[in-house]
Amino acid sequence: MTDGFQPESIGADRAQRSIMSVPQLDPAAALLFVINAAAGAVDVDAKRAVIESVLAAHGRKGELLTCAPAELGRVATEAAAAAIARSTAVIAVGGDGSLSTVAQAAHAAGCAMGVIPCGTFNYFARTHGIPMEPAAAARQLLDAHPLPVQVGAINERVFLVNASLGVYPELLQDREAYKARFGRSRWVAFVAACATLLRAQRRLRLHIETASMVRDVQTLTLFVGNNRLQLQQFGAEPEDTLAGTPGNGSMAALMLRPIGTLSMLGLMLHGAMGRLGEAAGVESFEFRHMVVRPRLPPGRKEIAVAFDGEVARMRVPINIRVLDKPLYLLQATGAAGAANMPEAAP
Repeated sequence: MTDGFQPESIGADRAQRSIMSVPQLDPAAALLFVINAAAGAVDVDAKRAVIESVLAAHGRKGELLTCAPAELGRVATEAAAAAIARSTAVIAVGGDGSLSTVAQAAHAAGCAMGVIPCGTFNYFARTHGIPMEPAAAARQLLDAHPLPVQVGAINERVFLVNASLGVYPELLQDREAYKARFGRSRWVAFVAACATLLRAQRRLRLHIETASMVRDVQTLTLFVGNNRLQLQQFGAEPEDTLAGTPGNGSMAALMLRPIGTLSMLGLMLHGAMGRLGEAAGVESFEFRHMVVRPRLPPGRKEIAVAFDGEVARMRVPINIRVLDKPLYLLQATGAAGAANMPEAAP
């Protein structure tokens, strides 16, 4: 392959590097809570009150760092650096988008990360056995241990749940507009998705390279899933063709071929019923490393991409891969935690 594609570097040394880099935690050190003030339906004062109450009840210390969305990256980076220096963990309080930003900082610094979910879908937290009720999630953190979980990268930007090109970034932008007007709920998100898909006509022409294939395709969207729970809810989990499963050794790619309005209505119905994989026009496959080269108009070198609910423009080619280095997530020990540890690829 050319222009940066390399086969996946996997093996025993990868697992050994992961074991050697487990962050150490000092139970006497204050946990660092990064709170996105705009995430979720619960106001920031209520979030702080819940965390402070749990800490006080268990005699633990914590620093609560509240910030606006525009400040989240900076605050998370500073908190992750402090967590390494103090042998503690950084705790993300927010939805999947907020968690992704904190994960980027925690993964780069090599510190442990905890989660208190406050979003709409909370796929990452649910996948890893973290309670949806904030007080219960905060209590679990106090006795949790850092365990490795798989993360992906799109052009070096870490993501936890999904990444995509094409109509899906447009869907996310429309969803935010609908939420601003009608409030945050799963039904609002669903209606926004329907409105976006029904007017989706723009085709992406992509050259795709993985370790096992080279293809030129036309698609409305290329969706990459790193979260098995989300794929299962869509009914779009691919057949196991690689060692591990999406989010645990590999990622899944879904492509939606250009289709007419009636077919699009049928596709949305399949998706709502959790049977997207059965719909005509949907193709899925697994991979560990994929390079995507969109055909762009002359002079354009960037394309809109989405990752964990955020949208940005990235320079092509788009490089998507499972990272060798895991994220160390604070999880309860026992079956729930062990079930989410990444499997070593052969």
